[in-house]
Amino acid sequence: MKHSVNGFARVTIDPEMMNGQPCIRGMRVTVRRVLEMLPNYPDWAALIADYPELEPEDIAESLRFAAQSLDDHIMVHRAA
Repeated sequence: MKHSVNGFARVTIDPEMMNGQPCIRGMRVTVRRVLEMLPNYPDWAALIADYPELEPEDIAESLRFAAQSLDDHIMVHRAA
C-alpha cells in the first residue's frame, strides 16, 4: 500500500515496490535515482527532457527530502 511521506506530497513509499525505497509520486523512480542523475545534467530542463515523467517539483522535493534525511550530528575527525 502506497503512502506519502509525512511533509512530502510527492515522495511515496510502498513496501511492495522498489523494495520500499522512497519514490516519486508512486512511480518506479526512486528519490535516490533522481539525486544520482542530477550531476549528469546541466540543468533541470535537460533532465526533464530525458525523463518527461518528472516535474520540476519532483526534483525540488527529492532534494528537500534528502536534506531532511541528513543527521545534524557533527563528526570530529582526528588527524593520525
